[in-house]
This record gives sequence, structure tokens and C-alpha cells, in this order.
Amino acid sequence: MTHHRIYSTPFASVYPLYVAKAEKKGRTKAEVDQIILWLTGFSQAAFEARLENGVDFETFFAEAPKPNLARAAIKGVVCGVRVEEIADPLMREIRYLDKLIDELAKGRAMEKILRA
Repeated sequence: MTHHRIYSTPFASVYPLYVAKAEKKGRTKAEVDQIILWLTGFSQAAFEARLENGVDFETFFAEAPKPNLARAAIKGVVCGVRVEEIADPLMREIRYLDKLIDELAKGRAMEKILRA
């Protein structure tokens, strides 16, 4: 298994980039949080605690209490790679999140982003 540098990157260092990407396109931090909570099953308080504690991506996704089963419906290309074809489970989780944030920034409706 190839170790990716992002695995040890604090989630809190990338989170503001997700928020900035969304806000630049007229979306909100609350919508970014809603996506993250939907994807992972964290409560808002548990999510914020992980940001404050500086957990890395690997720990963040490993501790996700209830990864949403509907995330398997997330398909498409992120960074030139089809998310549904990513073999590494952690990288696939990271790219699921990237794809959802991309969809938010592109103006997609939350119901569609959350695969409702």
C-alpha cells in the first residue's frame, strides 16, 4: 500500500480550503459541514472536537462513527481519477469528500449532493 502524504495531514488544515472553495461560489460553511456529517456520521460537536484536536485524515476517517452507505453512489472524476475505481479505501473516502465539495461549489442542489 502506498502511503500518501495527505493521510498524515491534519484535517483541520484542509477544512478551511473546503469552506473557502464553497464560499467563493456562494455556498456556506454550514453546507460544507452538512456534507461532512452526512459522509462520516459525526455529530457537529464530535466533528468540531476533531478539528480542535488536529486529527489527521487517516484518524478522521478511521473514527467516523457511521460512514454513510449511500457514499457508494458517489461517482465521477476528481483530480483526474474516477472515485469509484480508487482501490485504496482511505484515498477513496478522501476523494468522496473532494467530489462532494466540488459538486457543492458547482451549484448542485444539496438533495442531489447527499444522494437523497
